[in-house]
Amino acid sequence: MSLSLHVEKKDVTDEESIKNAIKAVVDHFGKIDILVNNAGVVEYSSGLHDHTTAQWDKVLDTDLKGVFLMAREVSTIMMKQKYGRIINISSMWGQVGGSCEAAYSATKGAVIALTKALAKELGPSGIRVNCVAPGVIETDMMASFTDEDRAALAEETPVERLGTAEDVARAIVFLCDENAGYITGQVLGVNGGLVI
Repeated sequence: MSLSLHVEKKDVTDEESIKNAIKAVVDHFGKIDILVNNAGVVEYSSGLHDHTTAQWDKVLDTDLKGVFLMAREVSTIMMKQKYGRIINISSMWGQVGGSCEAAYSATKGAVIALTKALAKELGPSGIRVNCVAPGVIETDMMASFTDEDRAALAEETPVERLGTAEDVARAIVFLCDENAGYITGQVLGVNGGLVI
C-alpha cells in the first residue's frame, strides 16, 4: 500500500464531493485516524451593513457547514475504529470577535462550540476533538495586507512577529499525539499572545 494518495481538491460544502473524497481515502488506507478541518474563507467588508447575504452564506457554508459535514462523515468511520482525532481550525476572532468580520467571527465562534459538543459526544467512542485558534498567520488570507499593516500587527503581538503555517501545524501535531491523550474539547490559541 502506498503511503500517499492524491485526492483532487474537493468542495467541503458539497456532501457528495466529501463522501467521494472520504471513500477514496478509506479505499486506499483502510481507515481514517485524523481529520483536520482547515478549509476556510473570509469576506472582508467595511462593516456589517456592507456585508451582503451572499458573502454571509459563502463564509458560513465553507467555515461552518464544511466542518460539520466533514466531522459527521469522518466520525462515522472513526466510531467503528474506536479511535480518531478531529482538529477544527477556528480563529482568534472566534474567541473575541473581529470588527468588520461578522460572518467570519460568527462561524469561527460556532466552530469552537461545535468542537466542545463533539468532544462530549464522540469521546466515549475513542475520538478526541480539539480546536486550534490561530492569530495573525502569514497565509493567502493576508494577501491584501501591506508591509506596514504586517509590521503593525507584529508590533502589537507580544512575541513581536506574525505566525507561520508551521506554528499552527505544530499545535495540530501535538493535539493528535498520544502525549495529548487526556486533552479533548479544548481551544489552543496559536496567536503569539495577541489574545490572552
